Amino acid sequence: MLKKRIIPCLDIKDGRTVKGINFVGIRDAGDPIELAKQYVAHGADELVFLDITATVEKRKTLVELVTHISEEINIPFTVGGGINTIEDVSSVIKAGADKVSVNSSAVKNPELITQIANQFGSQCCVVAIDTKFVDGEWMVFVHGGRTATPLKTLDWVKQVEALGAGEILLTSMNNDGTKAGFALDITGEVSKSINIPVIASGGAGTKKHFKTLFETTQASAGLAASIFHYGDIPIPELKQYLKNENIAIRWT
Repeated sequence: MLKKRIIPCLDIKDGRTVKGINFVGIRDAGDPIELAKQYVAHGADELVFLDITATVEKRKTLVELVTHISEEINIPFTVGGGINTIEDVSSVIKAGADKVSVNSSAVKNPELITQIANQFGSQCCVVAIDTKFVDGEWMVFVHGGRTATPLKTLDWVKQVEALGAGEILLTSMNNDGTKAGFALDITGEVSKSINIPVIASGGAGTKKHFKTLFETTQASAGLAASIFHYGDIPIPELKQYLKNENIAIRWT
């Protein structure tokens, strides 16, 4: 069995790490380069960098910041936000990213997923999906959660797998920042319906939330932001807890 991963996420706005609740109420969470170095030291398995306003502001990802972070870390590094073309992918890979995350651009142009997979390999292509429970159905949202789409989440995950994506980053907008736990229902359904790894995101608030995630769904990783940024749960403490609970996790 693949060992589970613990992944901190740097949501970036104006060059700073930020965090909100349900995608709004954004507040500062620190310097991204310092946080990245800290996470490596604490045993994070990977790091995700999301330029959360790049798409809405119709600009490219902060490549210079990506370069600075990549120079300081030695763990797999995923970068997303404002990546719309193969040229954008090339620029962040050259800046030091190991994988790219596409979200709104993949919904707008699904062929981009196949292009990335063909040119850089499926393992490089992470499709981020922001999902919200609306009228009894989990639906896909884009533009940083601002815009609804007609896509049902379960339909979209199967489509992106068929197009060549190597991984799904699934964020429940209903749970995001609430610290009330991951969205186990949709995470469980998504991870059962496809054969590529699923990173669960949105709602982590306690160590037990990660245990429950890994015991009740087939998610391969748990991603969180605020609980790590503000020191609520140190990563070494979380990993020790999961190990004690007989969850197979990566251990360095």
